[in-house]
Amino acid sequence: MQESDLPGLMATVLWAGFGLGVAFGAIAQRTHFCTMGAVADVMNMGDWTRMRMWVLAIGVAMIGFNGMVGLGWLKAENSIYAVPNLLWLSNIVGGLLFGVGMVLASGCGSKTLVRVGGGSLKSLVVLFVMAVAAYATLRGVVGVARVATLDKAAVGLPAGQDMPSLLAHATGWSRNALALLLGGGLGLALVGWALSRPEGRSGDVLLAGLGVGAVIIGVWWVSGRLGHLSEHPQTLEEAFLGTNSRRMESLSFAAPVAYTMDWLILFSDTTRVLTLGIVSTLGVVLGSASAALAGGSFRWEGFAGTEDTANHVVGALLMGIGGVTAMGCTVGQGLSGVSTLALGSFLALAGILAGGWIGVRYQQWRVEQGV
Repeated sequence: MQESDLPGLMATVLWAGFGLGVAFGAIAQRTHFCTMGAVADVMNMGDWTRMRMWVLAIGVAMIGFNGMVGLGWLKAENSIYAVPNLLWLSNIVGGLLFGVGMVLASGCGSKTLVRVGGGSLKSLVVLFVMAVAAYATLRGVVGVARVATLDKAAVGLPAGQDMPSLLAHATGWSRNALALLLGGGLGLALVGWALSRPEGRSGDVLLAGLGVGAVIIGVWWVSGRLGHLSEHPQTLEEAFLGTNSRRMESLSFAAPVAYTMDWLILFSDTTRVLTLGIVSTLGVVLGSASAALAGGSFRWEGFAGTEDTANHVVGALLMGIGGVTAMGCTVGQGLSGVSTLALGSFLALAGILAGGWIGVRYQQWRVEQGV
């Protein structure tokens, strides 16, 4: 590739990421796709509809990602999730914090963006607080504490922490073939479970599960295939255009909301440039707003009182800190990360679900106590 071709390719990558973000926001607004809501529905009403919706999206993303690995288009090791250094304690603790936070804040990072697009002013406050907390955990005082404590508990693995790489190292089998076998098999099992009951085959479940899963696959392809340069014309090194991590990325809404705030505040600083994380974040808000306005569901919403405000602010702080510590949110780890079959992603997901359970039980206890 010639250096003169870079701006055009970069623009294509960013527009593609923005479009996929718009699609995610519209689908999530239309179908009420929400991990926190899925956990709460199961615990409060025994309703598994939204859980099947989420599991279907995971299965689709898993099949798509590992299919591309099997074809040789992508390598899991090029993502932040599949590095050999397993930060197991950070994944678990960060996930727990995020899970509790998403319940207090009435939704995870992606749901917060969707609610902002739907007219929720309190979600706008949550978004700003979460962004500040995430940035402090990336580069500020919380980040220093994170690196000095939780990140110290790490396990160095002999290969990337994605299961195909680990098994390939142990057995000598083809990593690509193992990705097809494991990713395809587990993904199909998840899809099968999601569709096994009538509620899992409703229009909204199919739209959300198939649509969100396809968006995750699409962003993987954009960053890992379209935006991949085997040799950057300026550095002569392998590069992934338009990513904050300088690695292959898919959707996530923990660190990207911090990068979005940083870009908005320091817009005149030419070193601050648009990235896939930023444009997809903005795209989700626009997609949600478009769907809400088209469907007549756009409503201005504010806080009910001081207690409601406090709960949402605390939840936002926990999500910002926990999301960065766990290296992802319900989308970043629960969809994008898990689709790579990375061990840390499964640990983070388990932490998020456990934290969500704790948060819902806390709310149930408050209702029972009349607090």
